[in-house]
Amino acid sequence: MGTLLLNPIAFSIGGLDVHWYGLILGAGALAGLLLAMREGKRFNIPQEFFMDLLLLGVPSAIVAARIYYVAFMWDDYKNNLIDIFKIWNGGIAIYGALIGAIICAVIFVRRRGYNFWRIADICAPGLIIGQVIGRWGNFINQEAYGGPTTESFLSDYLHLPSFIVNQMNVNGTFHHPTFLYESLWNLAGLVILFILRRQKFLRAGELFLSYFIWYAIGRFFIEALRTDSLAFQGAAWLASFVNGLWTPMTWLGFEQGYLAPSYGNVRISQLLAILFFVVAIALIIYRRRTVRDLPRYSDPIVSTRVSEVESLSSVPAKEPGLPLNETNQAKKAEESKEPQDLKEPKEPKE
Repeated sequence: MGTLLLNPIAFSIGGLDVHWYGLILGAGALAGLLLAMREGKRFNIPQEFFMDLLLLGVPSAIVAARIYYVAFMWDDYKNNLIDIFKIWNGGIAIYGALIGAIICAVIFVRRRGYNFWRIADICAPGLIIGQVIGRWGNFINQEAYGGPTTESFLSDYLHLPSFIVNQMNVNGTFHHPTFLYESLWNLAGLVILFILRRQKFLRAGELFLSYFIWYAIGRFFIEALRTDSLAFQGAAWLASFVNGLWTPMTWLGFEQGYLAPSYGNVRISQLLAILFFVVAIALIIYRRRTVRDLPRYSDPIVSTRVSEVESLSSVPAKEPGLPLNETNQAKKAEESKEPQDLKEPKEPKE
């Protein structure tokens, strides 16, 4: 960290240091919230719904991201359990965050009476813009970078600005700015999602699944550049398969980051990227073939809870003291009674 050019601490309040990383993540979450609220307005979904979803989703994502990381780095924590809670020292994983956020969203959305796929579609651009912005927190902290490279590759071949090139000089060695690669990839994905959601052929859930397809492709290739990847010792054929898929990157002049053979030979994030890509495409095909009347993205979104409230409000209010199911009967009986003075007098019996 001797060549760290930017101070990771934005400001201090008393003895509390406020880090740029947290502020940047917060800005990403806020941008995602605003996008979701704006799109949700088209479907008459209350803004408070997305605020509540964010307030529950962010803690769930952080906790799941930490659990994911600790699970794969258990040897480093099993003898120091208190370190599990020291999240400020680093150690969270984006895939864990996504899993936690999705689990929370499934429960929350269903409790509010909405279809999960419809809400997930609205939130997809918000997720990806959060990653576009959030990755710059890694830039400030000078972390999550790729393997060694040369200054000329960054400045002359990639034509990166000097403030990025200089920040990628870690203790005298230049590294790939993988944060930038992923941020730009996701920015392109955001534009694609904006275009897709205006297409008539798009069905419910497919924008959300398209996000996973796009993100998985980028993450697979970018992850291999890093030197801090979570990895495991997999079968030789699996390692060969994964490395073979990455080969096109060498044609562009990139080299994989070093991964110690004793640590592992398969990067977990790469394997998950392949899994997410395949599952997302399979789900699109499966739902198109099996779900009858699969709604389009542009179709109205209605909460079942709202429908229930509206149906109850359409029933006439009951009169005081009478059960609801007897109200109409009582009214009908009252109306059927004829006034006594209008009735014909009975003839006297002889």
